Amino acid sequence: MKTGLSFLGHLSDEDKLLAEKVSDMIRAAEEKYINKFTFFLDERQQALCEKVLRSQCCENYVFFGGYESAERRILGVSAPYCELKGEAFPLHPLTFAYRIVDRLTHRDFLGCLMAQGIRRDTVGDILVSEGKTVVFVYDTVKDIASQISKIGRVGVKVSSGFDSSMIPKQVFEPVEGTVASLRLDCVLALAVRLSREKASALIRSGLCEVNHFVCTAADTSLSEGDVFSARGFGKFRLEAVGSPTKKDRLHLIINKYA
Repeated sequence: MKTGLSFLGHLSDEDKLLAEKVSDMIRAAEEKYINKFTFFLDERQQALCEKVLRSQCCENYVFFGGYESAERRILGVSAPYCELKGEAFPLHPLTFAYRIVDRLTHRDFLGCLMAQGIRRDTVGDILVSEGKTVVFVYDTVKDIASQISKIGRVGVKVSSGFDSSMIPKQVFEPVEGTVASLRLDCVLALAVRLSREKASALIRSGLCEVNHFVCTAADTSLSEGDVFSARGFGKFRLEAVGSPTKKDRLHLIINKYA
């Protein structure tokens, strides 16, 4: 790993390449005054990029996936004193129209795209609704994806752009209660309605993630905004931490992703 990235600890070869790429992007943007972009990144990859960006005190960056709440997003690093906007990103939305009676799924679309030789990192979010599905793709594969006329056995018509009404609204299930501390085992126990001992066992077993990275330390301290998950129990966000109660416990508001 390049000097300056050793703080990231043990990473897979794929993650090392991504971390080094981001470091190179920062340098190129600063020295050559050009905008640099990754391909589509999942949430864990975005979190890794954030660590690299913060470590190098880079503030000229934006994550964008075609709409505000996109899950898969592209990282754009801009030249100093430049502001990146959505239209600068190398992505394109395509809308696939078909009969409402034809029930197509996310897997159907992704499988068809992969069968065309389109790499996963050039495909962003896939928003499926009745009779229409919007797929965000990298500009380099836009022409290939636009030529698709069938998803499985279902005929489709492709057009550029998308209707913003197709953007799903994020739904949360609120969880409230008090905890002794902001340790991961305490917060997880409240979120999944288990004893602290059972929550600790889940964590030690490597079944939990904090901000999209596996965490096996039950005493990890969480903060407002942190996202955590437990396999089989779902994903959560620590939304708010209240003032200590008379018994010195903390009141938490946790949102569970529906």
